[in-house]
Amino acid sequence: MRLKLLRRRLSVTAPRMIVRSHLPWPLRWAVLALALGFSAALALWAFEFGREIAGLDHGARQELSRLRAEVDELRRERDQAQGIANTADSLLKAERATQERLAQQLRSLESENLAMKADLGFFERLLPTDGGRGLAVRGLQAEVPVAGQLRYQLLVMQPGRSVAEFNGRYELTVSGQLDGRGWTQTLPAPSQALKFRQYQRVEGQVEIPPQAVVQSLQVKVVDADGGVRANQTLRL
Repeated sequence: MRLKLLRRRLSVTAPRMIVRSHLPWPLRWAVLALALGFSAALALWAFEFGREIAGLDHGARQELSRLRAEVDELRRERDQAQGIANTADSLLKAERATQERLAQQLRSLESENLAMKADLGFFERLLPTDGGRGLAVRGLQAEVPVAGQLRYQLLVMQPGRSVAEFNGRYELTVSGQLDGRGWTQTLPAPSQALKFRQYQRVEGQVEIPPQAVVQSLQVKVVDADGGVRANQTLRL
């Protein structure tokens, strides 16, 4: 029996035996990870080494540096152009504002010039031409713009430089037709007092009957004692 067992173990039909080394599974994973890491590092080194040998990495870095420099230069040029555009826009807005202000001042000066011309013409008509002396009424003007309203203006003056101050008042008397008959009425002026040394300009507006037809307007200048110092009649 022992001989048969020995022959069976030594013969081809003997059962196979597998000898395995028993390692813990964490140690197996660590060894596998080290192997994979080493393989990846080796592959990366081979790739970088091959690229350096071919000269590709050096050229790419130079090209990247050149492109970055161009981008920086383009950014500086863009910033400069934007600054110039902003400055030009500000100058344009300031010029437009200046032009509008000058145009407004020009219109104002033109209006003042027209008003001064009108005043000059008015005063030229008021200047005495006969060399008369004493207090006088000059440039009496009146109009009826709408029914029931009478507008007037006049200048009361006394020539000379060393003249006493005048204190008094003026009275307005309007005459014409009302309902087909003669009509006369003394009108209360808004401000009838007069106080001046050389001249005083008077203008105002009074109400009259809407149906009245104004034919003449008389102005009397009365001093503080009630004496008539000057008068003038305007025919309409």
